[in-house]
Amino acid sequence: MPDELDLRGTKVLVVDDSKTIRRSAEMLLTKAGCEVQLAEDGFEALGKVVNFKPDLVFIDIMMPRLDGYHTCALIKNNPQFKNTPVVMLSSKDGVFDRAKGRLVGAQLYLSKPFTAEELLGAIRTSLNSSQTTDPS
Repeated sequence: MPDELDLRGTKVLVVDDSKTIRRSAEMLLTKAGCEVQLAEDGFEALGKVVNFKPDLVFIDIMMPRLDGYHTCALIKNNPQFKNTPVVMLSSKDGVFDRAKGRLVGAQLYLSKPFTAEELLGAIRTSLNSSQTTDPS
């Protein structure tokens, strides 16, 4: 029986304007066996979503040019990626921010700074819930 916690080969896109956050997420995810790509804003992320076809996307809310809410909405409005789990990242932990994230299609909301357990737990939760809704 395969281990449901095994993340090897999981394709993850991390979108954040903070190089520190991108690099720390990349390090934690790569160590867990994920295939990781990084983007520093929403515009860069949209191109990477199309080419990389990630299993999950982490998106920072506050970014220049195209914020996380709009980036998430654009990903979710594309029929090819509407079922791709999106996890919002934010240093703000307000009810309004969480609700707005849900409105644009985000599955989860992770407050920064996050721990390795929170980051990996968000992937497992998102991928498990997307698999349980899949009729196959």
